[in-house]
Amino acid sequence: CIAVGWMWSFTEWRVALVDKKICETQRGIADEVFRFHVIANSDTEEDQALKLQVRDQVGTYVSGLLATASDKKETESIIRAHLKEIEKVAGQEIAKEGYTYPVTAAIEDVDFPEKFYGIYHLPAGNYTSLQVRIGQAQGKNWWCVMYPNMCFRDNTYEVVGEDEKEQMYQVFTLYQYKKLIESEDKQIRFRYL
Repeated sequence: CIAVGWMWSFTEWRVALVDKKICETQRGIADEVFRFHVIANSDTEEDQALKLQVRDQVGTYVSGLLATASDKKETESIIRAHLKEIEKVAGQEIAKEGYTYPVTAAIEDVDFPEKFYGIYHLPAGNYTSLQVRIGQAQGKNWWCVMYPNMCFRDNTYEVVGEDEKEQMYQVFTLYQYKKLIESEDKQIRFRYL
């Protein structure tokens, strides 16, 4: 019984140690990352399409602003200085499409689920982000990483090119970078046809 109790305690200790390391890794990554989050008014087809149009317009606007941003702090500062303009850009797109929804833009710390961008794995956790809320903001959302840029590449979203890979390699520690390209739950699955 004593040996079983000791083994159980050792197992609990190792699990706690692993959980602590995962949390530290996520916080370390979050310290370097600024995210972009657009929340639709509702889940209707029209509101979901509108969300993507707002994303495109805001994305085009902020990608120009952030062309020379060199870190998360500078990205956040630039976005904070342009929140009213971001709301205006989003509002204009909403009005152009014939809707009267209000829109807000804010910088907030928000919990995000895990996300994969090609080979890159962003762990679930709390991240600072630009939040664009359309209307009641009760619909499905869209998100990406604004810094380092995993959002905008030409007119394509969520595509990580060679320049962005180099930027991420410069932003993160080697350990964090390796964790970004690893997944704890990678599985090989076979499908019979």
